[in-house]
Amino acid sequence: MAITYKDAGVDISAGEELVDAIKPLVKSTHNKNVLSNIGLFGGFYEADFSEYKRPILVSSVDGVGTKLKVAYATARHDTVGQCLVNHCVGDILCCGAKPLFFLDYFATGKLEQNVGVEVIKGFAKACIENDCALIGGETAEMPSIYKDGEYDLGGTIVGIVDKDKSIDGSKIEVGDVMIGLRSSGLHTNGYSLARHVLFQKHDPNDFIEEFGKTLGEELLSVHISYLNEVHPLAQNGLLNGISHITGGGIVGNTKRILADGFSMDIDWNAWDSLPIFDMIQKEGAIEESEMRHVFNLGIGMILIVNPENVDEVKRQTAIYSPVEMGKIVASKN
Repeated sequence: MAITYKDAGVDISAGEELVDAIKPLVKSTHNKNVLSNIGLFGGFYEADFSEYKRPILVSSVDGVGTKLKVAYATARHDTVGQCLVNHCVGDILCCGAKPLFFLDYFATGKLEQNVGVEVIKGFAKACIENDCALIGGETAEMPSIYKDGEYDLGGTIVGIVDKDKSIDGSKIEVGDVMIGLRSSGLHTNGYSLARHVLFQKHDPNDFIEEFGKTLGEELLSVHISYLNEVHPLAQNGLLNGISHITGGGIVGNTKRILADGFSMDIDWNAWDSLPIFDMIQKEGAIEESEMRHVFNLGIGMILIVNPENVDEVKRQTAIYSPVEMGKIVASKN
């Protein structure tokens, strides 16, 4: 008998069926600017820059790392797509930008329609919440790369900001206050270490009394989007810098927006670490310095503001339990 593509592990029909299944989800994110539906070779987005004096497009691309391993282990796939969109939104928000559209990449060993639909459902939910259109993506079935039951995700986001309102850290001054906004947990970073420690003693489906949920559910907590409260602050000139606390922790990410001659004086006791981080540190006997280097420790985003703006910024971000966690100081070197 003649060999087919399906015999080699790639089912084109399954891919076509998935596209048909997710069309309503994708379309639910569209607005008047989206001119095409899913299925064409590219996504059409009619940009309207009339409200901007000097519009700048801001883009970012990312993934969710080994958080996916927790999704495989618990057979829950509706949160990781949300995490990816919110992560990308947070990255361009650090530049003062709001999202316009998002594109996804979903690759797997053997395409399972129910899994694919759940993942895309997460993308769509977060896109709607962030007023961001999901205008295209790629689904790849690669049996020689991924094991059955596993997949990988990537996402690209494009946003916009007026040049005069863009944020690059250049306005940061000595004496500025660092305001930390709470995270929901690990967000999308540190999972390799967390899994290495926790899964030696626990099953992802173990109920953890301190969390009030299973370990897997805690680890799959959705990455917070800070867009709706933080973007207006950026537009109104109340923020001198924004740091998204992803891989590299609080110091590693915040120093990216500090010019030479500036440093941080952080009060590490200004907030309570989340229970999940306490569990990881205790069970792994991890040094405090390593915890700070790897995890966000309960702070998902940092706003750097002039002292006179602290009260107003805290008022407008009250939903995230803002905390004054340090100041910008002159470097000692």
